Amino acid sequence: MSRGITLTIGFLFILSLIFIGALGNKLGDEKERADKSSTNVQQPVSGELASEATFNPPSLEDVPDGPQGEAILRGHELVDDTSNQLRADAASAEDGQQRVNELSCSSCHAGAGLEQDSSPLVGVAAKYPNYISRNDEIVSLEERINGCMVRSMNGQPFAEDDEDLDAMVAYFKYISEGIPVGAELPWLGQNDMKEVPIPDVAAGETMFQQSCIACHAQDGAGTGANTGPALWGEGSFNDGAGIARFSRMAGYIQNNMPKGQEKTLTDQEASNLAAFVLSQDRPEWGDHAGDWPGGGAPKDSMTKELRQQIKDGTINWEEILSPTTK
Repeated sequence: MSRGITLTIGFLFILSLIFIGALGNKLGDEKERADKSSTNVQQPVSGELASEATFNPPSLEDVPDGPQGEAILRGHELVDDTSNQLRADAASAEDGQQRVNELSCSSCHAGAGLEQDSSPLVGVAAKYPNYISRNDEIVSLEERINGCMVRSMNGQPFAEDDEDLDAMVAYFKYISEGIPVGAELPWLGQNDMKEVPIPDVAAGETMFQQSCIACHAQDGAGTGANTGPALWGEGSFNDGAGIARFSRMAGYIQNNMPKGQEKTLTDQEASNLAAFVLSQDRPEWGDHAGDWPGGGAPKDSMTKELRQQIKDGTINWEEILSPTTK
């Protein structure tokens, strides 16, 4: 019996060693997987890295050869000459007009988004996916581009598999090279006047006729997408675009106009001009009710109703320009 007990104890001891060895191997494997997984998680940008972000987009002369380079250059064409490029590919002139208005991305973001002092797009790829309060959801860069297509360009969105959409994304990623995700980019999002003075629409019209018609034409129809874009009418942005907000238009005018004398207009002058421009007829956005589903819709989106109130002299500017509460 003593020999049997000894054999049993020995057998159990061997089993325990096997179990301990297997457990150790499993724990080691799990640690290795955890280590690998942690390296794939996007780490937040430190304050030091965020402060290091500089405006230094790569040159188009350095675009790589091959399909990727071709996509980047096609993206640059689309951003710089949006209307002509897309209308040229349309089956008919009528299809082209439905596809896109007379503007280009460069109409607002000069030089295909490469000019630092004119609403640049450098680094925009590092900002997406991003939460957009107007949608009340996180949107991808592709979705943000399509948002501009149906609002600012008053046209049709790209299909998900459209090569031109891929090309625009490739271009934005190229001009965002070297900028860490989450970095602070002080050149983005500057066209928003925080405290807008009550405008004088008549004074804005006078100033427009004196100083703006050489580029934008007397009727606001413009002289060219990149030389003097249409500011109202069927060729311009619809009233669901971001720049159809009064504070955005006033801020944009002050920061970017007139060319060669940017940032010389007073708050009052910029407000007057914005009021005149946004009082004119333009395409209507078809889903104002669907915007800002989470609440907090801005009061200064110049819809058809507000445009009519300006013309009637019944608009309550104090209410329109008061802070929005959610």
